[in-house]
Amino acid sequence: MAEKTMTRADLTEAVYHEVGLSRSESAELVESVLGEISESLIDGETVKISSFGSFSIRDKAQRVGRNLKTGEAVPILPRRVLVFRASHVLKDRINDELTGRDGA
Repeated sequence: MAEKTMTRADLTEAVYHEVGLSRSESAELVESVLGEISESLIDGETVKISSFGSFSIRDKAQRVGRNLKTGEAVPILPRRVLVFRASHVLKDRINDELTGRDGA
């Protein structure tokens, strides 16, 4: 299976072909959507996209880790992490594609 990464430019091109906006309008739309998602997550909101999944922020407390080479205890500072949970619809589509079944 060849690995390919979808980029903002790829999303912009897909919007350009599917929606029919100009390339610059497509780029603005993609940036606007990604910006709204980012701002919502920064504000601590959960972002749910129907039939795709949900993005949320989880706060992780400070904890003690270990330096594997020296065994020395090292504090791991508190941080926020991004969590994505795929919807069952997306999981089914991915698995149907993998097994060659038709999702219809």
